[in-house]
Amino acid sequence: MLERYLHFIKGVSINLCGKLGVVLVTSSFVSLIILELARLMGIITSSYAGLVTYMLFPSLFVIGLFLILIGWFKFKKQTGKTITELFEQGFDKEDLSVTIFGSRVFHYIGFFSIINIVFLIIISSQMFSFMDSPKFCGTACHSVMNPEWVTYQQSPHSRVDCVQCHVGEGAGALIDSKLNGIWQMVSVTFDLLERPIPTPVHQLRPARETCEKCHWPDKFYGSRLKTIVHNDLDEANTTNYSTLNLKIDAGHGDNRSGIHWHITAENEVRYISVDDKREEIIWAEVRQPDGSYNRYTNKTLTGMTTSQTDTRSIDCVDCHNRATHIYENQENAIDKRIYDGLINISLPFIKREGLKAVTSGYPDKNAGLEGISNHIFGFYQRQYPELARAKSFIIDSAITSLQEIYSRNIHPEMNITWGTYASHIGHIGTTGCFRCHNSNMVDNNGNTISDDCTLCHSLLSNKAATPYQYLTKPDTSDINYQMHKYLRDEFLQSY
Repeated sequence: MLERYLHFIKGVSINLCGKLGVVLVTSSFVSLIILELARLMGIITSSYAGLVTYMLFPSLFVIGLFLILIGWFKFKKQTGKTITELFEQGFDKEDLSVTIFGSRVFHYIGFFSIINIVFLIIISSQMFSFMDSPKFCGTACHSVMNPEWVTYQQSPHSRVDCVQCHVGEGAGALIDSKLNGIWQMVSVTFDLLERPIPTPVHQLRPARETCEKCHWPDKFYGSRLKTIVHNDLDEANTTNYSTLNLKIDAGHGDNRSGIHWHITAENEVRYISVDDKREEIIWAEVRQPDGSYNRYTNKTLTGMTTSQTDTRSIDCVDCHNRATHIYENQENAIDKRIYDGLINISLPFIKREGLKAVTSGYPDKNAGLEGISNHIFGFYQRQYPELARAKSFIIDSAITSLQEIYSRNIHPEMNITWGTYASHIGHIGTTGCFRCHNSNMVDNNGNTISDDCTLCHSLLSNKAATPYQYLTKPDTSDINYQMHKYLRDEFLQSY
């Protein structure tokens, strides 16, 4: 069998172009088989190996096939011979002898054509599967996508494939994503991309097609208790709690209230923003019960011209704009590690000094990690030398956590620092809710969009010593006290 194959290859490689094509086809075919077996056995796991396996070698394989054909047509043109004469020149009479099923050469060509087609189909399907994997998206272009890959792995959606939100379903979405992917490869190759990379708001699939496969806005009802843990910048890193009763209802009919009121179909809210960041709202309008819209215009931006085609209806991502690639607020990040026990609260001023360490400007990632270590060690060696000697392991642990905070959120090579990608949830460290809920948004009757805190939540405690302490001593005869007592008791049962 091998002898016949070699004889056929010799007949096909009729000139230098054909020989080069045979070499490319054979070597890429064998290399693909070896690499695929190594991948299946777990020997190779790198996404870069995947790029070679599913993009480079298939391309060489196809190029080789074309070179064989080009070689034949080029030789035919140079010699002026017919295809039959060329076959007679390249193969012996035994190969060209005709039987009821055709000549042996015809069998070879048919066999190898089928092998090539099946091979290309399998490799193409494997290539598309590989290119749709989160690991490819996050690591193939390491320096560019590393920030998104790092935040993705620690997000609530780390088990959701990237393509489910960034590509979506259907042939049209697939074609658009591959064309966009080609441009991204060109941008990376020739360093044409922006740093930081703008959030691709125009390329995201509609929330109705992505988010709402798992989340159902109409079923958000009632309230939810949330406690925010905060540490002060004093020596004891004093812990305090703010407890909120979040109104997550969607609201229907006359009872139009709650945070998710904004995205129900009957309460449609539309707006136009200054740019794709959607942080400055030019006007917003709310659908009324009679089907009309009441518009609130930002009086500080009245001179800006807009097009009706820029109008957007609010959906999930207008508030949950960092639902997956979540960059932390520096202070909240340290508070969380203290609460989780990763940073020991007994270290004097660890909140204050940790905040200074992670927010200092560093030229690159390595300098940042070293700077954090030097800052924390230096502080305790100078101010608390005995503690630095006795509890060095606790300080080491705190430094490790602070370095993790820095590595997760700061990426100097992509110009990503604190606040680069702001979250629109809430209003702490972001304009968030106040993009629309502010006194500058005025309708034709002079009414403004309310910014009353109680629209979205009730404040049960504010920087209290315990998570269930009341803001003030309540009047036990007041109906609000009864509601708060019920919520408090409910909270204590689950705390």
